[in-house]
Amino acid sequence: MGKRYRRGVRVDAGIRHALERLVRSPWKTVRPLFGGKGAGRETFWALKDVSLEVKEGEVLGLIGRNGAGKTTLLKILSRITRPTEGWAEIRGRVRSLLEVGTGFHPELTGRENAYLSGAILGMSKREIDRKFDEIVAFAEIEKFIETPVKHYSTGMYMRLAFAVAAHLEPEILLVDEVLAVGDINFQKKCLGKMGEVAKAGRTVVLVSHQLNQIRRLCQRVVWVDGGQVRMVGGTHEIVSAYESAMARGDENRHGKKQGQNLTKGRFIRWEVVEPRGNTSNIVCGLGPVTIKFVVEVTEPIRAGHHGCALFNQQRELIWAWATNDVELGIGRHELRYRFPMLPIRPGPYCWQVSLYEEGDELDAWECVPEMTVATPGYQHAQDEWNGVLNMPSQFHVSSGR
Repeated sequence: MGKRYRRGVRVDAGIRHALERLVRSPWKTVRPLFGGKGAGRETFWALKDVSLEVKEGEVLGLIGRNGAGKTTLLKILSRITRPTEGWAEIRGRVRSLLEVGTGFHPELTGRENAYLSGAILGMSKREIDRKFDEIVAFAEIEKFIETPVKHYSTGMYMRLAFAVAAHLEPEILLVDEVLAVGDINFQKKCLGKMGEVAKAGRTVVLVSHQLNQIRRLCQRVVWVDGGQVRMVGGTHEIVSAYESAMARGDENRHGKKQGQNLTKGRFIRWEVVEPRGNTSNIVCGLGPVTIKFVVEVTEPIRAGHHGCALFNQQRELIWAWATNDVELGIGRHELRYRFPMLPIRPGPYCWQVSLYEEGDELDAWECVPEMTVATPGYQHAQDEWNGVLNMPSQFHVSSGR
């Protein structure tokens, strides 16, 4: 499936101006119709060769840079935009929350738009009646429900739109960056409601730059980049890979070659030994973790110094350790670190290992590939309130006597 747009196309100003352009520059006006030279320069593909399947009852996340094509994909799924090539097959009633102004009639009141939205979804008046009070209470606009929505603020509009979409129970819900609307308390309500929608077995496609929301709600994630699907798979693996790419500007920032001095020793690889997964650089759980670094020695090292450090994507030091009097014979050696757990927030991390002898550096390596921590998130729903540590906790309220 693909969608092509024309860049810099003028808005039609009427037949009079069209005739004026035709008289002044006849060939320039009609040349694009015949595919002349330069006719295709104004076109670009917002989506190209996109193929994916969303299963019934699945919560799918779409992530990627601004302009990657995520919203275009949702518009095609919503039947707002037709694909230039390919097709999209949708089975079920769809409700979409894409942008302010989509779905509501500005002259109708909040009440009238709620009933209109339900009718479009094929719901009876009785069904909408049953949900209406919940919608109004959730949106927190009781005093304005009889006011035309053209007088609503952006926050009021989006709160009502979200409440209607989430409570009228469409079989498929498409959501584009609306969970950040309103104050932090309303955002918590939105996140909780999306969790209820997901648990109810409805199909949800969610676009969000709040990656913790993606981690909490989605079972699978599609990374859209430059109009194409770059990666698709499990939530924590794909989100962490995306964070890693964004942190290094899509180029491996660890360009230093290890082992400049090959006379005695150099690090040649590293891996996560325990727990053993399909990929050797991903940590998926909060249980014991064993990391292995392999060093190749060409001459005996008698009084060596070895250091190891872990950095996050902001280059903040997370952990470090060192030891002296290391003796290594000729050959390959495994240097292992066992941790009871690595309770750090999900994302990309970099190990740095070093080897010295009598103050001379033998090797200092920023290990590639980066380590990806793909554990579930146990912190605040908003990314800006996430700290370094990621630990499960238990909460309860006790009433005093």
